[in-house]
Amino acid sequence: MKIARGMYFVAGTDTGVGKTWWTSTLLREANMAGIRSLGLKPVAAGAARTAQGWRNDDALKLQAASSLAIPYAALNPVCLPLATSPHLAARSAGIAIDVYALANSVRATALQAELALVEGAGGWLTPLDEQQTMADFARQLAAPVILVVGLRLGCLNHAQLTANAIRDSGLPLAGWIANELARDHGDRSAQIEFLTRKLGQPPLGQGGRLAL
Repeated sequence: MKIARGMYFVAGTDTGVGKTWWTSTLLREANMAGIRSLGLKPVAAGAARTAQGWRNDDALKLQAASSLAIPYAALNPVCLPLATSPHLAARSAGIAIDVYALANSVRATALQAELALVEGAGGWLTPLDEQQTMADFARQLAAPVILVVGLRLGCLNHAQLTANAIRDSGLPLAGWIANELARDHGDRSAQIEFLTRKLGQPPLGQGGRLAL
């Protein structure tokens, strides 16, 4: 399955399932095809202070993988120092995240690229404050979703729940990626076969290989 030009939201079944690695990989594939690419990390929790200000490692990886150069503040508008859930990190920083304004800003920035990949933080329902989640931001963004599934025990449940939640949000599931989290995970073939049936399509990428 080819990924058409446009803007996509990259979600994950959990935190630490490989969203940044695969987003960067997709960007580099686009670059090789001569497509103007841009990776965005609107909300990032966990940052180091540099001479240029607070910087998040995942956002820097997306910046390095993008073919378009934009200011860091446009790539990562909400950079939170504390490495915890965004709603707690925002509270610690004294910041209120406005998902409507954030989505409008991200959409405007994404117009510069032929392919814009907007990476979420954590899982689909990761809280941004006491009421709003990443799902609320994704709904405001109104972009098709690419779901990164971390292959491990429990992923069949997590993947189906997340895919159902994405569809219940009114957003299309553009595709999914099977990310192998452990080399010795012997059930990966059966898991991929099961999820291919349940999610209605084979994975866009698997074990470092992209089906583009």
